[in-house]
Amino acid sequence: MRDFFIRSLEVVINVVVVLMAIAILIAAGVVAFGHGMGPNGEAGGPLAGLAILIGGAIYLILTAGFMYLGLGIYQNTKRTADLLEQQVRR
Repeated sequence: MRDFFIRSLEVVINVVVVLMAIAILIAAGVVAFGHGMGPNGEAGGPLAGLAILIGGAIYLILTAGFMYLGLGIYQNTKRTADLLEQQVRR
């Protein structure tokens, strides 16, 4: 049952990472090619879209990295515990 929840968490993390990437691309596109946010459209433009794309990519890499790091620590700990149990049985 525990493995089911860990695998489910991994699937949820994968989905969240993909959705975050799509959201970053959409936000950068809207800002870069949209009408802007101010009354004269001064808040948008390709440079602002590029800034959102770069900032979002950095945020996505950090966030996804920490989430996958947590899963990796769990998996390594589980493998280490299994190996120790095998050694104790010998």
